[in-house]
Amino acid sequence: MNSTKNNPGFSINCKGELIDLSQPKVMGILNITPDSFYDGGRFKDSKTMLNQVEKMLIEGAAFIDIGAYSSRPGANFVSEEEELQRITPMIHLVLKTFPNCRISIDSFRSKVIKECTEMGAAICNDISAGKLDSKMMETVGKLKIPYIMMHMKGTPRSMQEQTQYKHIVNDIYYYFSERIQAAKAHKINDLVIDLGFGFAKTLNQNYILLNQMDYFKNLNCPILTGISRKSMVYKVLESTASEALNGTTALNMTALMNGSKILRVHDVREALECVKLYNALTKAS
Repeated sequence: MNSTKNNPGFSINCKGELIDLSQPKVMGILNITPDSFYDGGRFKDSKTMLNQVEKMLIEGAAFIDIGAYSSRPGANFVSEEEELQRITPMIHLVLKTFPNCRISIDSFRSKVIKECTEMGAAICNDISAGKLDSKMMETVGKLKIPYIMMHMKGTPRSMQEQTQYKHIVNDIYYYFSERIQAAKAHKINDLVIDLGFGFAKTLNQNYILLNQMDYFKNLNCPILTGISRKSMVYKVLESTASEALNGTTALNMTALMNGSKILRVHDVREALECVKLYNALTKAS
């Protein structure tokens, strides 16, 4: 593991506001799907969803990531129309209640991103890095919003059958090199990369990537880490997603020490505590 020194500073532009990532930030997850792996169906109506957004903002979330299409392994297909019907009312409610909330949209569909951004969303979080929608990068470039690009092979339904790599770190590094070049060709200036823990990776491959995350800093893009309560945590601990908070925190600290600038989590307060301890460690080094 590399030391905490010499991590580059980054910033991203959210609707004209420059967000400094030299100090890591936390992104809170709001899944408005009935079948997400941890919180699917937990937020059954707008009141419980808004209560959760308020809780995460109070606890210090810099961004709220809203998704209406579960990307868990084997997830059911959701039509573009249904995804929009789920997500647009929530965007309206959140921004009406919390006008300064920086909303990230978790979708691989350009039409969903376009409509949500026009309503006031600030970031595109695309699990496919444009590979599931040929119009995505063109759309994001025109919207001039930050673009989170994740590594995945196949689709959420097929990804766990595609875990073969020649050399996982080199293969994914090459993937991002190509995707970054494609994004810049569409004039996307604010790029964030997500190694895609749990997406087309075995348990051991996830830990190889986490252990060698600092190598990806050479791409000169901020790194987002989404480990929260995933099977790579609870399978090692022989527990469940609901029991995986402590393990998540342990791995989030590892991610921060290896260069991650954004933690995408279900539990904001605990992640912010992790960031504060990491900052104290950095100052002491």
